[in-house]
This record gives sequence, structure tokens and C-alpha cells, in this order.
Amino acid sequence: MAYYTAILHRGGDDSIGVSFPDLPGCIAQGDSVDAALVSAEDAATFHVEGLIEAGEAVPVARSLDALRADPEFFDDFAGNIAVVLVPLTIPSRSVRVNLTFDENLLAAIDRAAERTGASRSGFLADAARAKLTAA
Repeated sequence: MAYYTAILHRGGDDSIGVSFPDLPGCIAQGDSVDAALVSAEDAATFHVEGLIEAGEAVPVARSLDALRADPEFFDDFAGNIAVVLVPLTIPSRSVRVNLTFDENLLAAIDRAAERTGASRSGFLADAARAKLTAA
């Protein structure tokens, strides 16, 4: 897991805008700080997934000190509401595993995967991510 620095700004309409110095073009917003942070995590995940799908390199997350020392972001840091670290799980290569399931459960998984257009592996990975997020 990587932590990317997010800068929270007050928008003209009282919304909260979020920008990521290390993820150029990745922005988010919300009606409150909490909503903006949820939106920021979703936006960063979507942005990185897009980079990976396009075969582009995912920028390395720099430290807050390194970003503050970068003159390109001086104004961003000067006029912010807050600076936070947003956790981001960067997808890595898939690893083959051998699992044992109850036969009826596996059949139900396969039916559900087929309904959603996913593979068995993709369906199980999505289910695991959802469970981990809820934990």
C-alpha cells in the first residue's frame, strides 16, 4: 500500500476540492471534508488503474517534505485547508493459488460470476476486496 499526499482546497461554491501533486490530473471534490476524502480515495484508485491499463508508469509517492520543497506546489500548500495522506493499493501481478470450496458454493460463485460477466477469479478477487474494505 502506498500513501499519496492530497491537498484539500476550498472551492468557490463551498465545496472541498482535492488534488494530488504526485498524480497529475487526478482531482476529486466533496461537499464536506469527509465526502472529499472518500471521493479522493476513489479518484486516486481510478486514476492509477487507468495508468496501469494504458501501460504507463505509476508515479512514486513522494514524502510531504519533498513535495513542500518543490516550487511547483508552493502555492498549493500555501492556500490549502489541509494536507492528508490517502491510502492507495496499487495493483500488482496476479498470483495463481489453489483453493478448496464446497461444491455447491463454487457452483453459486460461478453462476454469480457469469451473471456479472466476470471470471471466477475476478469475481472472487472483487468479493475479497469488498470484504477487506468493509473490515
